[in-house]
Amino acid sequence: MRVAVLTSSHDRIFSAGGNLKAFADDRTTITKYAGLDRFPRLFKLIGALGKPVICAANGDVLAGAFGLALACDLVIAKESVRFGCPEINVGAFPFMISALIYRNVDRMKANELMMLGDLISASEARDLGIVNTVVPDAEFDDVVRAWAHKVASKSPLLMKLGKDAINATRDLGLGEALDVLQAQLALAFTTEDLVEGVRAFREKRAPEWKMR
Repeated sequence: MRVAVLTSSHDRIFSAGGNLKAFADDRTTITKYAGLDRFPRLFKLIGALGKPVICAANGDVLAGAFGLALACDLVIAKESVRFGCPEINVGAFPFMISALIYRNVDRMKANELMMLGDLISASEARDLGIVNTVVPDAEFDDVVRAWAHKVASKSPLLMKLGKDAINATRDLGLGEALDVLQAQLALAFTTEDLVEGVRAFREKRAPEWKMR
């Protein structure tokens, strides 16, 4: 696998996050608490996967699913879909995804999304920088397929080194981040794929990745 695409079989809702009924059922507090790590584990897994993950938002992206989209590397959305955190409207709060929202959205807009609970259009999400592209509904599948094929055509090894570097330096200070990136660049210089990529560019042909 060179790229993962997360989408939904439902045309109207990509995902509404966690099951709200679980907050009001008769399970013990300990049992409920035991399941709270599902979203954090998923968010961390996407970052550590070492492969590009595309969120193909073919329906509304709400609550925990909003965090899931923000955890992905690329987001493609149908022009008809909406994004948001409506948890506050039912007496909850987007605790776990707030960390992702604050890393991707301006503070005041992030507060607005979480505290008002209003939904935003795909176009507004794009303007906020949390969606890469908004696509007419009829063209959505073709665009997702084209993006996935384009990403998959890159060197899987260099893509992994790059994504690992992004994941490792996301929360570091500038000096520490540069040290990590320098080490990753030095490692990249030892790969056959980097040599092949440069050679293919000079010879005006498609590269043949060795994945080493």
